[in-house]
Amino acid sequence: MHDMDHRLLSALRDCGSDARVAAAARALSWTGEHGALWIVAGLAGAAVDRERRDAWLRGTALTAAAHLASMGVKRVVRRPRPGGDPGVEPLVRTAGRHSFPSSHATSAAAATVAYGTLSPLGAHVVPPLAAAMCVSRMIVGVHYPSDVAAGAALGALTARVGSAWMNGGRSHG
Repeated sequence: MHDMDHRLLSALRDCGSDARVAAAARALSWTGEHGALWIVAGLAGAAVDRERRDAWLRGTALTAAAHLASMGVKRVVRRPRPGGDPGVEPLVRTAGRHSFPSSHATSAAAATVAYGTLSPLGAHVVPPLAAAMCVSRMIVGVHYPSDVAAGAALGALTARVGSAWMNGGRSHG
């Protein structure tokens, strides 16, 4: 697993040598910091979709809770971020030193599961944007693929477990 993690990270990190890819990856990383993009999206959904306002707010809370859970796991696991090979620095600064699991991936997957049930826009726009955000963390060189996979699993599980609460006691799916 260790070898595959490093090989995949290296291949994805190489994509960051294209200035356009690097700029997009940086932008995704920046907007995903502390789950910001997903929290703003949930609050916007609550403001626009008055009929399902409570569900949007609960989905936003689940997304934030998933992000907080990932931060707790990081403090326990304490896996260092990928070390920059000589001449290969990460393309972004990070809020912390630990990489497992990826909090960006956690909040992105939680938002995908939560918001995807609330609107067609959420079902069609959030998943590819969330996937791009997950990949961006490897392109900028701050997460291993296993960090991203674990984060995505944690986020999806958190949102799925909370889906009945999010929908006012009615389970969907």
